[in-house]
Amino acid sequence: METGGAETPAFGQTEINWDKLDKTKFYVVGAGLFTGITVALYPVSVLKTRLQVATKDVAERTAFSAARSILKADGIPGLYRGFGTVITGLIPARIIFLTALETTKVAAFQVVEPLKISEPSKAAIANGIAGMIGSTCAQAVFVPVDVVSQKLMVQGYSGYATYSGGVDVVRKVVKSDGIRGLYRGFGLSVVTYSPSSAVWWASYGSSQRLFLSLLGYGSDCQESPSLGEIVGIQAAGGVVAGATASCITTPLDTIKTRLQVQVTGQDKRENTRQVIKKLMAEEGWKGLYRGLGPRFFSMSAWGTSMILGYEYLKRLCVKE
Repeated sequence: METGGAETPAFGQTEINWDKLDKTKFYVVGAGLFTGITVALYPVSVLKTRLQVATKDVAERTAFSAARSILKADGIPGLYRGFGTVITGLIPARIIFLTALETTKVAAFQVVEPLKISEPSKAAIANGIAGMIGSTCAQAVFVPVDVVSQKLMVQGYSGYATYSGGVDVVRKVVKSDGIRGLYRGFGLSVVTYSPSSAVWWASYGSSQRLFLSLLGYGSDCQESPSLGEIVGIQAAGGVVAGATASCITTPLDTIKTRLQVQVTGQDKRENTRQVIKKLMAEEGWKGLYRGLGPRFFSMSAWGTSMILGYEYLKRLCVKE
């Protein structure tokens, strides 16, 4: 990986160093590429959010019933509520994340390289550290986008307020709660997404090394995997990473979502403890895993699509 050439030939062929990339091309092409992936997977995020905020007496208990309800009421546009806000905010957030991820990964690999541990373990530690720091940096942009988009996703549903668009949400939130209203759930978002990102990238990095070893491309192998093998390994690593991260972090994501979509200006807002207590009272521990199916699918599908797109982007943007 990014160790300035310290990797063995087999492992080195699967990664492209940050200093070898044309940064301008990387950011411009990357913005378009990730926008396309977001368009494809955004409806799953809407379904996840609807399930997470559903009250006990709501009939929508599965992703399929929620999808039917949305399509019946609003058609295809209903599955893209808040998309404009998300795509506008995700571009700078993604740039911040990828820059922090790659630069931190270089430093992290240099630190763990002398350690006498396996390649998968080194990759897990370095990728995990980089994923956590990258996500923490990106939250400054992502949280306000998340707050606005989730309010748009659930507007008019089960008593939630209706807005004319993202700007209207921002105006009403700032008027009611000030700028801090746009950062509602910020602490929980950092606690949710930073560990989630750490788990995701650690799982991806270690599983990638493990799959390479299983295919015979260990540290003592002088042969390099083919492009097809590399793509297959990266796709499998994305599935493993998404599955692992979704199972571990869904309870925190459910609580965060409920905090962020509470009605603006409401006198008595629930805090984190009250949200947990209410979920436990309604459904027990399984209440904390509402939306696990869509989140599991979203993180696995997004992870696989994102990592394949990301690795392709890096190959595309290598300096001549």
